[in-house]
Formats: sequence, structure tokens, C-alpha cells
Amino acid sequence: MDIDSVREFCLSFPGSTERLQWGETLVFKVRGRIFAMLGLETAHDSRVVLKCTPELFAELIEREGIRPSPYVGRYHWVALERLDVVRDAELRDLIRGSYELVESKAPKQKRRTGRGSATKNKIGTKRRRRT
Repeated sequence: MDIDSVREFCLSFPGSTERLQWGETLVFKVRGRIFAMLGLETAHDSRVVLKCTPELFAELIEREGIRPSPYVGRYHWVALERLDVVRDAELRDLIRGSYELVESKAPKQKRRTGRGSATKNKIGTKRRRRT
């Protein structure tokens, strides 16, 4: 896969958005939470950062070209040093898995409505947050 096909695949998921952050990094989010990061340093050596399960994390970091991601590795994020470290089908599976993990952890209200502006008070009725 190349940068454009990774970008297109990440944006194919429901609710996914992209944003250029931290200089040359494309960040893909679902409901405001990051599920993938794509470094754009060079066209041929783009790094991909993805979330995975603890079991998959342990397996992946044993492979050449894949390591725990700086700062977030302890939360089971891996960094693929290049796009060609894994086959295209496996990269798509890893991206899909990251999206599903992050999307499933979104607050229920955000997952259902896409908005999180209302909270429940102690007796269970909704009230609006003050802004």
C-alpha cells in the first residue's frame, strides 16, 4: 500500500476524519479519538502507528520493522517503520482492528448520537453542561 491508499482506507470507516498534526503526521480519528497515524516524512518511508490488542501487540513487536510506539506503546500502540513491513492485506486488517478497538471504547452516548453534550445527574435525568 502507498500513502494514498492507506489514507483512503482509513477514511472509508464510518465517522472517520483526518487532520494534519505534529508537523508531518496525518492523524485519523473516530469520534475525536485517534485510531491511526501516518507519518509523511518521505513518500517511500512512511511510518504507521496503530492500536492493537495486548496479544497482537506482543506478537507484532517481535517482528522486524515493528516496535512499540513512542509515548503510547504501553497502551498497545505499535509503530510500523515502513508501509511495506507487512503485506497489504495484513496492513488493512491492522488498520481495521485499530479502528474497531478505538470506536468500541468511545462513550456510549457519543457512539449513538455522535455528540456528548448532555450528562446525567444523580437522579438520572439529563441536564446540559454549562459552557
